[in-house]
Amino acid sequence: MQMLVEAAKNYIRTLFAENTDGHGFGHSMRVYRNALLILETEPEADRLVVSLGTLLHDADDHKLFHTENNANARRFLRGQGISPETEERICEAVNSVSFSQNGDKRPATAEGRIIQDADRLDAIGAIGIARTFAYGGKHGRPPEDSIAHFHEKLLLLKDRMNTEKAREMAAFRHAFMEQFLREWNREQEES
Repeated sequence: MQMLVEAAKNYIRTLFAENTDGHGFGHSMRVYRNALLILETEPEADRLVVSLGTLLHDADDHKLFHTENNANARRFLRGQGISPETEERICEAVNSVSFSQNGDKRPATAEGRIIQDADRLDAIGAIGIARTFAYGGKHGRPPEDSIAHFHEKLLLLKDRMNTEKAREMAAFRHAFMEQFLREWNREQEES
């Protein structure tokens, strides 16, 4: 399994080589590490599906690529000789992650729930704040639009975690975002 994980890391390193909006290789690696922490408390989940799913979760993100039917992820998985059944399980889990595509919908599988939680954890806290402004800046949005994103999505995520471990991890990150927003508002009032 470790060889497959390393191959997936190399694949996404290349796939995201030019990404500067917070969805790149670093993001995928943080999601992978978050998922491994959550996986320790969710023994029923398939480690291979979670590992490859987290690493490939943005390989076909509609905001980044114009692919259909998980084409980038499937190309990698088929090139590694992954069985069609495992490929489908990975793609099903990956497709259940996106907030914009799935909203409040809870993934049907343990693997999907872990991957969704791991991805959402990277959207909040200090890193989440940085990613929000990186994405907004790359897409020409003023900081005020990024602040609105906190209220539209980021502040909702803590209460939408699927696993107990993710809820624990989200608590501090959520509190940090609230503190950031209090300071933002204070400085805006002074200006």
